[in-house]
Amino acid sequence: MDVLRIGILGIAGVMLALQFKTNKPEYGIYIGFAVSLLIFSFVVSGLSSIFESMGIMENYIGSDGTYFSVLLKVIGITYICEFCSGICRDAGYGSVSSQIEIFGKLSVLAAGMPILLAIIQSIQEIAG
Repeated sequence: MDVLRIGILGIAGVMLALQFKTNKPEYGIYIGFAVSLLIFSFVVSGLSSIFESMGIMENYIGSDGTYFSVLLKVIGITYICEFCSGICRDAGYGSVSSQIEIFGKLSVLAAGMPILLAIIQSIQEIAG
């Protein structure tokens, strides 16, 4: 049911922003930004159930939490960069949006590097 509410909120925000597009385009950007922040706050509030599920999975796996912390970092980087990139793109700054996306991709690569190194080390131990 929350998905329907968020969808309606997004559509209503876009319709309201379109009303200001011709006369006061900056108001449309502000409305879009406010609606985006509101939707993002709903996303953040729903993260507690995901964290609980990940805690249960972590108990089954029995790891020290390294993999899940990297997974959470990667998910956070992805969402934040996508959110910021979308706002920049909507404001008409496509080049800034592209740079944020590139930074996000490189950050995900850097955050996942310890897992890649652990996998390579495990393969090397098995082979050697």
